[in-house]
Formats: sequence, C-alpha cells, structure tokens
Amino acid sequence: MHSIGSSRQDVYDVAILGSGFAGSMLGAILARQGASVMLLDSKSHPKFAIGESTIPNMLVTLRTMALRYDVPELMTVSTFTGCQKAVSANHGQKIHFGFLNHQEGQPQDPRQLTMFNFPKMLLHPAAHMMRQDVDAYLYNVAIKYGCATRTNFHAEDVDFDGSGVTITSATGDHFRARYVVDASGYRSPLAEKFQLREDPPRYKHHSRAIWNHFLGVPKTDDVFRRTKEDSPPVRWYDGTVHHLFDKGWFWVIGFDNHESSRNPLCSVGLTLDPRAYPKRPGVTAEEDFWEHANRFPDIARQFEGMKPVREWVSTDRLQYSSTQTVGDRWALLAHAAAFIDPLFSRGLHNTCEAVNVLAWRILRAVDDDDFSAERFEGVNHRQQSLFDGNDKLVAAAYQSFSNHALWSAVFRIWAWGSNAGTFRALEASRLWRKTGDLGHLLELEECKNPGLHWSDHEGYGDLFNLMVEQCDAYAQGRVTGQQAADTLYSALEESPFVPRHWGWTEPNLRFINPTPKRLAKTMYWAATKAQPDVRRIMLGFLRESTREMVRGRRVL
Repeated sequence: MHSIGSSRQDVYDVAILGSGFAGSMLGAILARQGASVMLLDSKSHPKFAIGESTIPNMLVTLRTMALRYDVPELMTVSTFTGCQKAVSANHGQKIHFGFLNHQEGQPQDPRQLTMFNFPKMLLHPAAHMMRQDVDAYLYNVAIKYGCATRTNFHAEDVDFDGSGVTITSATGDHFRARYVVDASGYRSPLAEKFQLREDPPRYKHHSRAIWNHFLGVPKTDDVFRRTKEDSPPVRWYDGTVHHLFDKGWFWVIGFDNHESSRNPLCSVGLTLDPRAYPKRPGVTAEEDFWEHANRFPDIARQFEGMKPVREWVSTDRLQYSSTQTVGDRWALLAHAAAFIDPLFSRGLHNTCEAVNVLAWRILRAVDDDDFSAERFEGVNHRQQSLFDGNDKLVAAAYQSFSNHALWSAVFRIWAWGSNAGTFRALEASRLWRKTGDLGHLLELEECKNPGLHWSDHEGYGDLFNLMVEQCDAYAQGRVTGQQAADTLYSALEESPFVPRHWGWTEPNLRFINPTPKRLAKTMYWAATKAQPDVRRIMLGFLRESTREMVRGRRVL
C-alpha cells in the first residue's frame, strides 16, 4: 500500500466534489492507498442517478482496479451477482444488447432485429445497476477506507493560491486541500470558474432526452410474440432493449428481469435528434414522450399501461464539452467534463477508464508534492479521446437508424470492436498480474486510438473510420444506405482481424449468439488463420476463461 499523509492535519491531500459513482470510487481508491481525502456533495445519499447499463469492457476495468488498488468492493460491483448479494437485491441482469428497428405507422418488421448475446459460458452476467444503491454502496466503501465526508455542501467558490485549494460553501464553511477533483457532473463549479465549456459543444452528435422509472412496463417478449425463427436465443427483457427509429431510440432497462430481484421498476427513456424533433413550447415531458411513442404502434404497446414513479426528466441538448479537463491542482472527472449519449452504454465505462488513469497519477503527485497540469496531461488526452470517439460512434449509429442494412453493419463493427477491446484489456490485466509489470496496463494508455474500445489495433481503427465516412456519405445523400452497407460488409469480409463463424461477416444473421459450436469454430479459426495479435487475445481469453471456470469462477 501507498504511504501518504498530508503535511497538516487540516489540509487534505485531495478534495473531491461529488460523491456519486465516479467521486466515491476515486475516493475509495485514494484513501485505501493512504491519501487523505474529503468527499463533498451538494446532496446526500440515496440519490437518483441515470446511467444504469453496464458493459463487459467496464467490468474488466473495475476488476483490474480492484486488484491494482486493493479495493475488493470494485470486484463486487463488477458482476450482477455481486451487486445483488452485496449491494441490494434491486438490480437487473444484462446478458445482451438487443435492437428492434421501427418505421412510423407500421408494425415492427421481424427482419429488422439485431442482438448480441454475451457468451454466458465464459462471462458473468453484467448488471442493470440501480444507481442510487450502487452509488451509496461505493460512498460507504470510501468512508470505510478513511474518506472524510460532508453532504449538503454547496461549493460556492474554489480558490487556488499556488500552494493549495480552498473550497468554500454558500454558508462560509471551507476545506483546504492540495488537489481538487470535480466529479459533480454537468453543473461543475470548476468548469464554470475557468469557463471551460465550449459553446457550442464541439461534438457532431445532437440529441435530447426524456426519461423516468416506471411500474408495470410490459415485458418486451410478451409484446413481441413471434415464431421461433423470429425470436432471439434469449429473452429480450433479459438485456438492454433498444427501439430504434430514424434519428432516435427508446431504451428499456429492466430491474425486475431476474428471479433474485426485489425491484419492480424499469428504466425507460427516449433520446432523439432535436434538429429533427425539437422541443415544442407548452408540451410537457410526458406528452412529448407519448407523442413520439404513439408514432410507432409496437413501441406504444411496449409502454402501454406503465406508471411513472418519479417526476419526468426532460433535457435540452445532452452534449456538452470542455476545452480542458486538467490544470494545475485540478481535474474534471467523467461527466463534469463532457457527455455524449446513453447509446451503447459507454458512460459508466468511460468513467471507470478515467478513474483508472487519474488515480495513480494523483498518488504519485501526492508523493512528489507536484500537482502541475503537465503531470496529468495523459488524463486529459484519454478523457477527450474517449468523448470524441464515442461522439463519432453514436453519430454514425443515429445516421444509420433509418436503413436497417446499414445499421446492421454499424452494429457489427461496434460489437466486434467492443469484444476485441475486452479481450485485449483482459490480456493486459492478466500479464500484469502474472509479471507485476505495470507496463502492460500502461500500454493501453499510450495507444494510437485511445477513444476506441480496441484502442491499439490500427486495422480496426481504419475500419471504424470507414464506418464513420460511409454513414456521413449516406446522411449527405452521396450514397444509398444499401451501398454504404455493402461497402462496410466488404470491409468486414476483407479484414483479417474480424473473426469468422461468429457472425460478424454474415449480413442476414440477426442474432449474434456465441453458442459452443460457433465459439469452437471461431477459436479454431483463431488458432489456424488469425493474425498473431488477434490469435493471441482470443486464445488467451479462452485459456483464462477455461481456467477460471475449472476453479469455479468466471473471467468477468
């Protein structure tokens, strides 16, 4: 463990504004490693929070941080089972990403379905997190490891005097620290103080959102009763359901989709491009939601009879960005820095990545008493790259929603990159655990495409950029959706780093379902025909998974 102490008892090494998922996780890590930490929050737990869907990439990062920083509770929240047993019985499971395309006024076409089902024989199920419970759990973990806390503290001023930072509340209370991390979200005091927000945001993507938690949401599988051929290999409701339409989508995130859950709620939301669907004066959030749901008969049936349990939330444009996320003695973390869109569930993953690259730098800075911005430029580069990469991905996806063939190709490029990125992160973590050499982890911080899941593979970076270019060409009317899809499928077929037999190169395969038979064929391809780097990460993942299953555990 790191041995760190502040020079004076009333001066903390680090003050963190915001005790949600990001702030409490960072606080727990720093305090566990010996830093003196003050967690400040304008509210108190439990706090309602959105961003409930997890992904395998995020779970790898959580498990790596749990071992790297000796915080086993991060291992706990990396699985659905851990969340249910240690946090609360209020979470849902997530075993797939499922998508249904819709056209206005028409029944949903069963030919326009896509799903990626996680390989359950190798991975723990991810969770639909009941965020108020998880955030409160991590907050208490931070306290357990020594964080001082203050709730209902409204930061009125953050003053930098060269030797430290003074945070003062509206009532005149103040705390002193050597470094401050702002993890408070959109209304960031530091972003306001340093005028960091870009106006307009630099991002290409535009969306606004409406959401709530509900009782009585019809199960997706009951709404869409289909033939066996048109039904997915697992229940729709057992994962995150996305109802797609031109320039928008609805989400369905069930907390009640597992027998162990005691939570009757379901998270439902809508995001859509405000340039196509602007907010209209005098229309309530609820009216706005139903106006769009009722345009699609089967989406309306998905939500028939549901009852909201909170006030509706409606936003203007979701996207915001910052010119810089670090400076002398300060950092903006996660959603205090920027936000893109909930599509693809990147928010929590990006948060974990940012915490991972920030924590070790803070610990070294405390040791060296050097909190200059230069030492943290890697954090700025990683965070800005994650936001920019997510912006390109989400913008391309929204452009593709109106053409199912194109969306199907985008779906495959995203999903394989996400899988490969998970395999690569597992490899780095495994090699670090085996050798003790942190260089294996740092390689993924110093890669060519830090904004992508598969961040250190040049070929995949080129394929991703081709996807963005083709979706732009389709949106601008320079090619048809089918032409863009054909270009991308040709690229998938010609890319030696895209596995065969799994389904990534098969345009007519609606459900990507890694059955034992398909996995065996894919792993044989990896062993005999794959490029060395692809062979290495895929077979390494298989070997690690097999060993873990023999021991009674799974990799994720």
